[in-house]
Amino acid sequence: MYLTLLKAKLHHARVTHSELLYEGSCAIDSDLLKRAGIFEYEQIHIYNLTNGERFTTYAIRAEAGSGIISVNGAAARRAAVGDILIICAYAVLAREELASHHPTLLYLDARNRILRTGSAIPVQMA
Repeated sequence: MYLTLLKAKLHHARVTHSELLYEGSCAIDSDLLKRAGIFEYEQIHIYNLTNGERFTTYAIRAEAGSGIISVNGAAARRAAVGDILIICAYAVLAREELASHHPTLLYLDARNRILRTGSAIPVQMA
């Protein structure tokens, strides 16, 4: 049996650009891609906390150290500059791999700089 699990998450990423006429995708600061373990052209899921939109696209590199999060092409209609996003990548794992799997979690500030990292999401309490 194979299961799809969270591989990486950029939490509270801020949209810096929204480029309707740019070739599709989501440009992400190359340093963030590297730290998260997200590959160029890898499928990503974007959850827009600002407006509730949820969509799938792929990651492309933006300038390292720039803090750029640019939602491009048709997806630009689903995110505006300043919107707060959760960007996730997933991996398909065999059941035997589950015990050793831990996602890479990057928590970002308002300028898309890493505030802290993690490898587990705390249990939600009542």
